[in-house]
Amino acid sequence: MPDPLAVIAYEKCRPENCDKGICAAVLACPNKVLIQEAAYEFPFANPSHFCRGCAQCTQACLLGAIRVV
Repeated sequence: MPDPLAVIAYEKCRPENCDKGICAAVLACPNKVLIQEAAYEFPFANPSHFCRGCAQCTQACLLGAIRVV
């Protein structure tokens, strides 16, 4: 079975809707899988960190833009 992967649906992602433009899912990820280089920019998955499948990012994203597969 492959490792879990955090996937961002960019058509749903709206960083401007997060507090001060900082992605809530980025803040929630305990393994720092998600990165946001600057406020109001889209987050992305850090290729050097591995998703553990905890789904804290999905719970933090109020827009439902992130899922763990």
